[in-house]
Amino acid sequence: MSKKYRLEHDLLGEREVDNDCYYGVQTLRAKENFELSGVAISSVSSLIDALAYVKKAAAMANLELGLLSSDVAHAICKACDRIIDGEFHDQFVVDVFQGGAGTSTNMNANEVIANVALEIMGFEKGDYNHCHPNNHVNCSQSTNDAYPTAFRIALHFELRKLMASMLVLQKEFAKKGEEFADVLKMGRTQLQDAVPMTLGQEFAAYATTISEDIDRVFETHNLVHEINLGATAIGTGLNAPTDYARLSTQCLRNLTGIPLKTSANLVEATWDTGAYMQISGTLKRFAVKLSKICNDLRLLSSGPRAGFNEINLPKMQPGSSIMPGKVNPVIPEVLNQIAYQVVGGDIAITMASENGQLELNVMEPVIAYNLFQSMKLLDKGCITLANKCISGITANREVCRKMVENSIGIVTALNPCIGYENSTAVAKEALETGASVYDLVLEKKLISKEKLDEILSPENMMHPKFISV
Repeated sequence: MSKKYRLEHDLLGEREVDNDCYYGVQTLRAKENFELSGVAISSVSSLIDALAYVKKAAAMANLELGLLSSDVAHAICKACDRIIDGEFHDQFVVDVFQGGAGTSTNMNANEVIANVALEIMGFEKGDYNHCHPNNHVNCSQSTNDAYPTAFRIALHFELRKLMASMLVLQKEFAKKGEEFADVLKMGRTQLQDAVPMTLGQEFAAYATTISEDIDRVFETHNLVHEINLGATAIGTGLNAPTDYARLSTQCLRNLTGIPLKTSANLVEATWDTGAYMQISGTLKRFAVKLSKICNDLRLLSSGPRAGFNEINLPKMQPGSSIMPGKVNPVIPEVLNQIAYQVVGGDIAITMASENGQLELNVMEPVIAYNLFQSMKLLDKGCITLANKCISGITANREVCRKMVENSIGIVTALNPCIGYENSTAVAKEALETGASVYDLVLEKKLISKEKLDEILSPENMMHPKFISV
């Protein structure tokens, strides 16, 4: 029978590690110390892949520089390839909330890769004389350059994924903009009737604003391409050969296909979190605008009989345990809640960024957690909103038209034709009697029905032009 435990040691002493585990003693201590959220770093698979890419690039550079033997370097590279292919992710067990500026995450990666490499080489797990987590896997590195570099690579992948989901949502809004191009409705400002527009214009505007945010996310995604690999502990490159930063970054660029480059000032890059704050602010911007749109959808579909009732949202589930027939706008509501969470995450990122001292920001794990959480929520939220809400929205055309005809607001569109005095008189009578502006204008023969319909046509609302009597 194989032994159940193996004995490992670190500076604090010896510990028994379950022999089925590929992580080692330092990961075990971190796992015990940080039993907090119950969310392991493996919940972000792109981060685990990114750590493997960094360790593989480091091994390749160290092999070229003569710091690793060929058999050890190749075993490390093969171990990293297996992790990138999806193996051993369950061995990345440390909590996303952790002290030590990511040291626990880095050592979790070092130990798993070392033990996988040992098995590839024909040795037992824990036989670190042949491949050591620190001496070999972490060679020429520090947590303070390996972890932020992996973090940025993972951000690149997650931001690309988010942009793809945002595009799906943008396209659904654009489709509805075209579908509703002929639906005349009342525009509103300050929740009061304003002037006529089309429902298509309203939805096209939603599509446009999301397009703008896709552009803003793309701009921030370019910020993460500058890395500090080779900085080691504080940016001076201590314990790394002179050419290591260039070689390792080149290897990493080739492995990932990302246009990575070494920061101009590695001391600054090792503590600076400006890129993370800018990404977070951009995510907050999108979340807030998305929440505003969802508020609009809830208003426009409200009622249905005692509200706006201009659009119908897809019916997703019964809305009440007591009120029969009630259906709630649950998809827009959940997007509102996602937005609030993203805003809260931005506050956490702001405080964590501010609380870095001297040559390192030790709060980077909570920055990473909140950025990844916000991107994941927005990614899934965009797809959910697109597929379970926007694609199934229908217009209540007659309701929209009658609201326009009954609204005082249409007199603004009639000003050029019937004059301000006549428009004011009609508006006043409509308010006092409850009669529709449309009917009063025809009753007073201020304009012909054909001309009135031309003024209020969807075509004229979309592309307003002066129409004389």
